[in-house]
Amino acid sequence: MGIKAMLRSFLLRAALAAPLTLAISGAGPMKPAANPNLPPADNAKLARDIFAELISYHSSETIGTAPVAKAIYVRLKAAGFSGTDLQLLTIPEYPRHAQVVVRLRGKGHGKPVLWIAHTDVVEAKPEDWTLPPFKLTEKDGYFYGRGTSDMKDSDVAVMASLIRLKKEGYVPERDIIAAFTSDEEGGPANGVQFLLKNHRALIDAGLVVNPDGASGAYEKSKRKFFNVGTSEKTYASFNAVVTNKGGHSSEPRPDNALYEMANALGRLQEYKFPITLNATTRSYFAHVAGLQSGQTRADMMAVSMQRPDMAAAERLARSPDNNALLRTTCVPTMIEGGHAENALPQRVKLTIQCRLMPSDSVINVKAVLEKVMGNPAITLNVIEPVFSGPESPPTPELMGTVEKTVHSMWPNVPVFPAMAAGASDSIFTLNAGIPTYGISGSWGDMEDVRAHGRDERTRVSSFYEGVEFTYRLMKALTGKPK
Repeated sequence: MGIKAMLRSFLLRAALAAPLTLAISGAGPMKPAANPNLPPADNAKLARDIFAELISYHSSETIGTAPVAKAIYVRLKAAGFSGTDLQLLTIPEYPRHAQVVVRLRGKGHGKPVLWIAHTDVVEAKPEDWTLPPFKLTEKDGYFYGRGTSDMKDSDVAVMASLIRLKKEGYVPERDIIAAFTSDEEGGPANGVQFLLKNHRALIDAGLVVNPDGASGAYEKSKRKFFNVGTSEKTYASFNAVVTNKGGHSSEPRPDNALYEMANALGRLQEYKFPITLNATTRSYFAHVAGLQSGQTRADMMAVSMQRPDMAAAERLARSPDNNALLRTTCVPTMIEGGHAENALPQRVKLTIQCRLMPSDSVINVKAVLEKVMGNPAITLNVIEPVFSGPESPPTPELMGTVEKTVHSMWPNVPVFPAMAAGASDSIFTLNAGIPTYGISGSWGDMEDVRAHGRDERTRVSSFYEGVEFTYRLMKALTGKPK
């Protein structure tokens, strides 16, 4: 799933104690005309037109992304991209799913910068919505429709920025590539995986920007912070299975499969993985500490040090939000067992969902779980292949470039790195060894996160700001060093 909404919600809860000082111009939703950070009128109109077109496509996993990919291809071709610089690629095994890769040629001074942007959306049933989910509706300062915040708004921002740069004749120091991909939200045809495996040369880059990774956040119409996703936990699901010869329920035995699994569950409940910090989480706690007070502030500062205070970390970990950032976590999510009410169970299966710190490994977690569960009769297996990747360091150069771009539009807004407890397509580029950062110019309402939900929406002002920010960031990351 896309993680912008998850990260926004998480960071809001972590910063609720903070005083709010950075106000948006005017109260309530802003109209684009009142916003000084608009793209030029022609580019703004183009962006809105593309937005309406992309929202109209029902590009859920069951329908597929081929139609929306074709629309993106046609738009970019009309803007002057052609030949090997614009390709529409269908996954042979899954013809309903397609990708578009476009390149703006530069001077070749360094490896390209790649934007990845998924075009699929979560299913939306019209009967559940108060407005049509696959029609862009502007109402009361918001754009409504499935994908308006996750993440067709960012698809449009990337497209409109590339078209604007092409029209202006901009020649970057290094190439700019954008890949519009399928099945990030789920399904068998993940486009980033497909491109990395089959067309690596088309998207090989020195740096990846994923607008699905992080963004700005405001609360009660006041700007709160702007985060940059520099790290993601990865997930691994395990099946734990215990089998037994069973028997009649009138003759119970101590080796009941349900008892064996229950005992293992009790041990798992008590176990905590070690506290683990990295450059991202240290920086995160250092920044968020400034929004806190009392013991919480002191503890966050203490864990942000090069030699973190473990007692302070354990106090912070009493909060599930902080705990998710401080260690690998594993939790049972499903259990099934038994075959008849009058029979001893012959098989019990438990599903365990783990979220691994970037420095952790599936091999290590599996070994820990086997030791903690403490029963060799229980077999433990990974359900599906696991992708993981290292932290992308929040270097002064990268963070400085992003901060300068943010402050060119929103002065004084705090900018800091964050690690997501969820996962996005960034995990595949990280796994491929490409530094990857979650950066989006859209701003989300912290009290009203609707991604994946009913009546999904984004502020009209946020949409246009995202278009302008993406354009500025593209130039900042690919222009001459200053």
